[in-house]
Amino acid sequence: MLRPPSVEPAPTPPATPGGRRAVLVVAVAVAVVAGALAGAFPRWRARVALTAERRELAVAVVRVVSPKPGKPATPPAFPAEIKPLLEASIVARASGYVRRWTTDIGGHVAAGSLLAELESPELDQELARGRQEAAQAEAALALAANTAGRYQGLAGTPSVSDQEVAERGGDLAVKTAARDAALANVRRLEQLRAFTLIRSPFAGIVTSRRVDVGDLVTGGGGRELFRVVQAGTLRVSLRVPQAWAAGVAAGQPAEVLLPELGGKALPAVVARSAGALSPESRTLLVELELANALGDILPGGYAEARLLGGRRPAPLTLPANTLLFREEGPRVGVVGKDGRVELRSVRLGRDFGRTVELLSGVSAGDAVILNPSDALAAGAVVRIAAEPAAEGGR
Repeated sequence: MLRPPSVEPAPTPPATPGGRRAVLVVAVAVAVVAGALAGAFPRWRARVALTAERRELAVAVVRVVSPKPGKPATPPAFPAEIKPLLEASIVARASGYVRRWTTDIGGHVAAGSLLAELESPELDQELARGRQEAAQAEAALALAANTAGRYQGLAGTPSVSDQEVAERGGDLAVKTAARDAALANVRRLEQLRAFTLIRSPFAGIVTSRRVDVGDLVTGGGGRELFRVVQAGTLRVSLRVPQAWAAGVAAGQPAEVLLPELGGKALPAVVARSAGALSPESRTLLVELELANALGDILPGGYAEARLLGGRRPAPLTLPANTLLFREEGPRVGVVGKDGRVELRSVRLGRDFGRTVELLSGVSAGDAVILNPSDALAAGAVVRIAAEPAAEGGR
């Protein structure tokens, strides 16, 4: 069996002194470069960290707070006037002398109750004359009807002409109209005669009597004889300023405060409103209805009324140390999503000391800066500080 001839490796030439020096130089250079890099990298990393720290320190760190809904504004008590639900000034429609009066002030009367009676001789004479004239017209009408009937029965005969029949028919129509006019005059006088009895138009209380027996009263003269009010339910009139007028609605609850009751609140309800502001006072006329079944509240007095359950929303509040007072007015700094500051003008409401009411300028989700610097400018970049961990939390 044949074997391949063996090949022996070539002998390594012996290293020369020049080659060894080159290798040594390269090794030394590599070591020097590695040492330089090893020393420069920490310094570079420190410079990068220092630059980043400087940039971070250059951005102001701020604490922010979001606006919170405050307590609903309690409407103030407005001056009000108590009036009866119904009130009538009784005047005379007929002329005459007061024969008698039946009810004095403070008297309770029913609807249609007699208050006074007038004596009117002239009116009685006119009524008697009117009745006589009506009777005369009725007799003339009867004669005209009889005559017209006879002529109508002779129509078409040589005894009467068509003209005579027509004349008797026209005379009947005239007499009928005269009778109707006389009766209408009698009814007018009878109704006028009924006005000599002064009656109450509704059930209520007589609060004024300005006549006495023997006084001459002129019909339609405008002189008030009695005043009758209905005070079982009272009307409370008040004027609501424009700032509160938008929340007024019929059926809205209210309360009435009377000084003679020590400020005790009486429940009431909004019955109606004018529906428009008065151009003179910029107020809305509102009427409440107040129950007075016992009659212990006197109409015509002064009171205070407060509207409850209005539709006015609760305004937002912020801590007082969020405000910046500039020449443009009060402002707050709001941090946007990009970390830039926006200065917003706000309209202030009530001041509660530590907190203040804001009527406009911010919304519930805004990040408002606490204790803003006087040098805070719009567009500045800030960083929101992390909230401290809750006590006991991990």
